[in-house]
Amino acid sequence: MIGDFVFKDRYTIDDLIHIMQCLRQPDGCPWDREQTHESIKKNLIEETYEVIEAINKQDKELLLEELGDLLLQVVFHTELETEQGGFTFDDVCNGVCQKLVDRHPHVFGTVQADNAEEALSSWDNVKRTKKGQKKGSEPMLSIPRELPALMRADKVQGKAKKLGFDWPDVSGALDKLEEETAELKEAIASGRQDEISMELGDLLFSAVNVSRFVQCDAEEALTASTDKFIARFRKLEALAAERGLDLETASLAEMDALWDEIKK
Repeated sequence: MIGDFVFKDRYTIDDLIHIMQCLRQPDGCPWDREQTHESIKKNLIEETYEVIEAINKQDKELLLEELGDLLLQVVFHTELETEQGGFTFDDVCNGVCQKLVDRHPHVFGTVQADNAEEALSSWDNVKRTKKGQKKGSEPMLSIPRELPALMRADKVQGKAKKLGFDWPDVSGALDKLEEETAELKEAIASGRQDEISMELGDLLFSAVNVSRFVQCDAEEALTASTDKFIARFRKLEALAAERGLDLETASLAEMDALWDEIKK
């Protein structure tokens, strides 16, 4: 056991940092010692989605646990940098505090913001100034390419809207969706895979555009539709079993008939 570790009934953030340091010591945990930023980066993504799951379930106990797991990932990555002389956890805290103060001049300065929209506009103005962004495309390029594709598309379209490059209402977005659908059909008919991929991407991008106008989150809407599909398929399995139909040998027409019955 690590010599300077002390068991407690209740731990603090300082204890968490110390525990991580203990795990990384030569006589600590072999697995933790071997990790790098690259080897654990997927863990950060997984833990983030588990936090979202807890929020969606409105489960406070689960949220408490998952926020701790997410915080652990922050501490882990920070410890890796501290060992290399990069930065410390205090540096991380200082950085985010500085950012919060700088980007809230309507709270810590003299800028006026009477509603959420004005506050967000104030934040964006400071952000562009701090990053030296002058061209309209620069805020778009600052959006991480690693974001989920639908989320990234929504953010890029939001940046374009702020520059006035947007449809006046949803009808324009719907017309574009129909146009992209027709182009996808043409690409499929051509049989060229590169064109099919491009046109499918354009169709999805247009669908996200529609989602913005109707104030739906594209990611959440697709998740809900996927959940609905799974629920219906489970009912299809149950109905097929009830009628003695083997889905592995059933025809598509037979399964479609069951599916339509379930939808009704």
